[in-house]
Amino acid sequence: MKKTLSAIALLCICHSGFAQKDSIFVNRDKDTISLGGIIILKKGNPEEKNRITVTLGKPQKNRKNSNLTTHSVFFDLGFANWTDNTDYLSATSNSDLISRPGSSAIGSKDFKLRAGKSSNFNIWLIGQRLNLANHQFNLKYALGFEIFNYRFKSNLSFSEGGFNPYDHNQDIAHAFIYTDSVSFSKNKLVTKYLTIPVMLNFRSNPEYSNRGVNLSAGVSFGYLIGSRTKQKSSERGKQKNRGDFDLERWKFAYVGEIGIGSINIYGTYSPKSLFRNELNFQPYAIGLRFSNW
Repeated sequence: MKKTLSAIALLCICHSGFAQKDSIFVNRDKDTISLGGIIILKKGNPEEKNRITVTLGKPQKNRKNSNLTTHSVFFDLGFANWTDNTDYLSATSNSDLISRPGSSAIGSKDFKLRAGKSSNFNIWLIGQRLNLANHQFNLKYALGFEIFNYRFKSNLSFSEGGFNPYDHNQDIAHAFIYTDSVSFSKNKLVTKYLTIPVMLNFRSNPEYSNRGVNLSAGVSFGYLIGSRTKQKSSERGKQKNRGDFDLERWKFAYVGEIGIGSINIYGTYSPKSLFRNELNFQPYAIGLRFSNW
């Protein structure tokens, strides 16, 4: 075997004649020969079957983390709901709510959502992470669209204003919600925002994005760019109604995420009401984030 090693070394030396920049290093104690980017290592004891490892090229070093990392087009998918702090007596007296004659007055029970079918879907066009300290503490921000689907259990309908559907002598000059006489198999309110979240981020293992713990917390600022209702019934078929519905144009929310490895969970809660009128709903959502940006 020693003769074999010597032959290989001699061959490498001959090769080095054509590449003057290569260097030769022989470590007799460790039976190691290093020739430029080629490393020959003899392993094993004389009593054992000898093994030889040949490595081509220089050992790869971990690339340095960039101070600014950019991710494009990633998604969130979760469940949406809201907390209800509405003063229904005040909302009714202000004609924000209209009850159908012969039925009970609209109350919190009518605004209960179908939890399993009320959803939040976000499309982030771009997200960046800026290093603040040792790549463990970062500033994260993104730009994208938030879409909330609120599925109602009850037969509520939204109007942009006009005559009371049950009293044509009353002309209401603002948006209102009323109990419909039709039974809906599908009834939902959809809101869409252009949103910028800003968060402080901690990463326990900055060398590998798919390892360690990832924690983020911050706020988001959104602007309402679209809203509509979608209803389905046997009497009217499918109906879509686009409108403002007296929704609050600006959305402020607390946001956060926690991740272990490549699995990330996000959450968002808005302390500000969804509506501008007497209705007082604070929306929130929780779900999976399909990115570790």
